[in-house]
Amino acid sequence: MKKLVIIIILILVSQLSFAQPPQVPADKGASFGDKVIVENAVSVEKLVYLMESKKDGEKKMEVVLKGVVTDVCTKEGCWIKVQSPDGKMMVRMKDHAFTVPLALNGKTVVINGTAEEKITSVEQLRHFAEDAGKSKEEIEAIKEPKKEIVIQAKGVLVV
Repeated sequence: MKKLVIIIILILVSQLSFAQPPQVPADKGASFGDKVIVENAVSVEKLVYLMESKKDGEKKMEVVLKGVVTDVCTKEGCWIKVQSPDGKMMVRMKDHAFTVPLALNGKTVVINGTAEEKITSVEQLRHFAEDAGKSKEEIEAIKEPKKEIVIQAKGVLVV
């Protein structure tokens, strides 16, 4: 009986260590995480403007954001990037409480969460590039930290 329990535990641990994004559709109305209310959603451009107008040290706010997904974490579905005026804006799933499918790539979504201006380290940027399936050369080309607006998402809704 002990051997059976140990085998089951090992199987469960191995399954968890090979986490992958959920294999579900990302059709209009699909929701991930907490319920998202679409009313009062702002564009990515509007969020950038609002954040730039804040004083340093106060660059944090609750937001309902509407944008187009450009990248999804291929390892677990634990982050996405949305198109922004200066490239792509990072959206992390708060506390890894939920994940999103790869099928979300290219979809318009509404995100409920907290926006904050942060400096992302080279190490973290390289980790995200690896998760996105970038080549070794692309990963090694990252040499500078990046000041950016990062969203901690509580919920994501496909619209």
